[in-house]
Amino acid sequence: MPPKTPLLDQVSAPADTRGFTVPQLQTLADELRSETIDAVSQTGGHLGAGLGVVELTVALHHVYETPKDILIWDVGHQAYPHKILTGRRDRIRTLRQGGGLSGFTKRAESDYDPFGAAHASTSISAALGFCAARDQAGRDNRVVAVIGDGSMSAGMAYEAMNNAAETTKQLTVILNDNDMSIAPPVGGMSAYMARLVSGGGYQSLRNLGKSVAKAFPRPIQEAARKAEEYARGMVTGGTLFEELGFYYVGPIDGHDMEALVAVLKNAREIVDRPVLVHVVTQKGKGYAPAESAADKHHAVVKFDVVTGQQAKAQAKAPSYTKVFATELIKQAQRDPTICAITAAMPSGTGLDLFGQAFPDRTYDVGIAEQHAVTFAAGLAADGMKPFAAIYSTFLQRGYDQVVHDVAIQGLPVRFAIDRAGLVGADGPTHAGSFDIGFMGALPGMVLMAAADEAELAHMVATAAAIDDRPSAFRYPRGEGTGVAIPENAAPLEIGKGRIVREGTAVALLSFGTRLPECLKAADMLSARGLSTTVADARFAKPLDIDLVLRLARDHEALITIEEGAMGGFGAFVLEALARHGALDRGLKVRTLTLPDIFQDHDKPELMYAQAGLDAEGVVRTALSALGADVVAAAGRRA
Repeated sequence: MPPKTPLLDQVSAPADTRGFTVPQLQTLADELRSETIDAVSQTGGHLGAGLGVVELTVALHHVYETPKDILIWDVGHQAYPHKILTGRRDRIRTLRQGGGLSGFTKRAESDYDPFGAAHASTSISAALGFCAARDQAGRDNRVVAVIGDGSMSAGMAYEAMNNAAETTKQLTVILNDNDMSIAPPVGGMSAYMARLVSGGGYQSLRNLGKSVAKAFPRPIQEAARKAEEYARGMVTGGTLFEELGFYYVGPIDGHDMEALVAVLKNAREIVDRPVLVHVVTQKGKGYAPAESAADKHHAVVKFDVVTGQQAKAQAKAPSYTKVFATELIKQAQRDPTICAITAAMPSGTGLDLFGQAFPDRTYDVGIAEQHAVTFAAGLAADGMKPFAAIYSTFLQRGYDQVVHDVAIQGLPVRFAIDRAGLVGADGPTHAGSFDIGFMGALPGMVLMAAADEAELAHMVATAAAIDDRPSAFRYPRGEGTGVAIPENAAPLEIGKGRIVREGTAVALLSFGTRLPECLKAADMLSARGLSTTVADARFAKPLDIDLVLRLARDHEALITIEEGAMGGFGAFVLEALARHGALDRGLKVRTLTLPDIFQDHDKPELMYAQAGLDAEGVVRTALSALGADVVAAAGRRA
């Protein structure tokens, strides 16, 4: 008897699952989980979140008519099984590779990705937009937003929920609860209750009760309404969501396919008010190494499927993140007023290490960058020395607070800007492209960028010493260069750069960790007879005007290099040169920045090469600026 064809092989699109029975759907989920594990073992990526929503993914695509019905995933870490089910299985092993599938939902990639995601807490707001557009057009399709319990800690989610009842009558929000333990134990009774309260019988009874209550005076009507909601809330935990105007259903076991399908079908038919379905899942579900890992294999590199053992790269030097944490601990040992704030990224920013050393001076505020910044401002206003360690891309979410609550008040909040520059496989949503421009635009801000680990150590010390204004220092993801780090790093002189190599023809002024590439470029230019100066700006603000004017005066060409978008360090240098008349003497100036596009994910070194920010790109720019005649003359001299 020939073996049965796997159900996953029979599914080319979600519509193929619509006729499946519940047992078949569970089999499909098991196959989908295995496929996800195998694919991510080859590519690396976010594993645990996707494994936790396999059954939910299958049930949603079975019950709803996607892509006609809109399905929006928050963040997108959990979207790999969704991608496999929606016609991208043949490309799933290109995930996060150059030219391959994005690690997040992406509109340009599929009709089944109606809204791109990567930052948390956006799904309900986006879903409301789809609801309003649908209602304006008179369509009857359904809209579903899936949001995790971590994302629900952000204010934006509640802003959207507060607006939902006023915006639309048909919206389903799935709360994927895998960490907060906000639910009572799940099981047969809770699944039964969820199915009961989402079903038509209960709603009819509830509506009958409401119509009867209307015959009584208003105080009694209100008392009856609250009694019903709070009674249900005691059983289900949904009072908060009811107060926001949602019909709460749950909690249900997110791995019980029969319960999921039944409740989602009921929720689909509720069209008189928004619905919140509370689903409890286990991150890493169905893969023992993930289930037993402390982080549930949230993010992994390539790994062995059988053992779960992740491939280990040969460490060459400590990561910039670890250097920051180590140096901050040193500073805090000397100064009891130093404290640290993270927005749900303790391990990503290194503040887990700081927290082990100083648990009482470490604050994790959740996915709430706006709150993190103003919280830090309050600490600074009352005499503490806060370091807010936030990824560059996430700091964008708190920029209004940086301006109003920190900069205008001149408060000495210290911003440790991690993941500055390109971040490789995570792509444009996580790249730290814009912080030089938006932080450097603020009056009074001190803005630094570390060229290597030793410089980062000095900048941590510098920020700790600045107590009369805000400061920020940026550094990239990944390993450093392996330079020696001073045991007791001293603060830098504010607004002063340094000359690393002296030359006469070309000046390369680097801001950040492109400095090694500038040194390589200097060697290549020198081989062509073009003597090259390499300088490390250290500060974008205050800018070292004396250094900039000296480089302009003593060289034929000045090239700035930075790991940021246009409108940043190079723009600051150009403005200074123009203000001091240095452009009137025929100086050839070029600014090397990230290109004016959102670069797709790839290996970081390839992305920097595409951007022209590697040694070869610097050399090409210098030769182009100097012109053929100058280059030819230099070659003859060489």
